Amino acid sequence: MKLENTGIDDVVIDLKLLDHITGKHAFIRAGQWDYERVTYDYKVNSNERGITYYIRLQGHAVEGDVDGRNAIIKLKTPLLGKHYYPTGVEYGVEENFPENLVERAHNLLGKLAAELANYTD
Repeated sequence: MKLENTGIDDVVIDLKLLDHITGKHAFIRAGQWDYERVTYDYKVNSNERGITYYIRLQGHAVEGDVDGRNAIIKLKTPLLGKHYYPTGVEYGVEENFPENLVERAHNLLGKLAAELANYTD
């Protein structure tokens, strides 16, 4: 599910600063990157058996190289996904997400967007 109108879409920011800010908000990049793209996940546990939700931020390098940690990243529209063990994460519109989870995702992303705005034009 795309999380529209969060203030995250099209933010352009230095990778090192993005890593720092997302880390403060519990979004983890870990090994989820390549030379041109980055992905940050916020894990939300569920009471449903075998289900975990993820709020996902994705971005791509508009300058530099992610591996060299000298990239400038442009963020995309955040996603809300549902992980089904053992098959993987689904983001499709046919997925049903609890309303309180969608609201929580928007709140978290709003706080992140507000902090990112302090460092972007």
